[in-house]
Amino acid sequence: MGIVVRLDREAIAIRAARVSHRVLGAFVVAGIAFAVIAVSGINKNLVYYWTPSDLRGAGDKAYGATIRLGGLVKRGTLVKHPDGSTLEFDVIDRPGAAVHVVTHSVPPQMFREGIGVVVEGTMTEAGHFESRRLMVSHSNEYRAPGDPNRADAKELMKTTEGLKDEVKK
Repeated sequence: MGIVVRLDREAIAIRAARVSHRVLGAFVVAGIAFAVIAVSGINKNLVYYWTPSDLRGAGDKAYGATIRLGGLVKRGTLVKHPDGSTLEFDVIDRPGAAVHVVTHSVPPQMFREGIGVVVEGTMTEAGHFESRRLMVSHSNEYRAPGDPNRADAKELMKTTEGLKDEVKK
């Protein structure tokens, strides 16, 4: 009986060693994969979202990097060029920083001064942001423009007050 117990203990020790070797192997494979991703230049494929304050604060790091710049189109700065597709405007944020943007893309129909925008492109050495893509940022709420039949929620609630008594009968 002592021999059987001893063999079981040895078998358990061998199994535990195999499991720990497998766990160690998994960590080594994960570490190698992480190193390959880090060295392969994954940063070249990332697009960062910055505000005008972030962009101004980055200094020389901002030049040449692909960035998504978000903010509001400053009123009074929108200039449409005669070629029809070139626009210039300033993007501002709450702290008051502004970045001059030049884009050659066709703007979305909702584009106007005072609206939220996200422009994707690069900061140039000339001091302006060269945009390759222009997107409008808006709320998810739809309101029909000047709908005369639009119901007032408070008025609707008043018309249903008597329904509680009707349902109980």
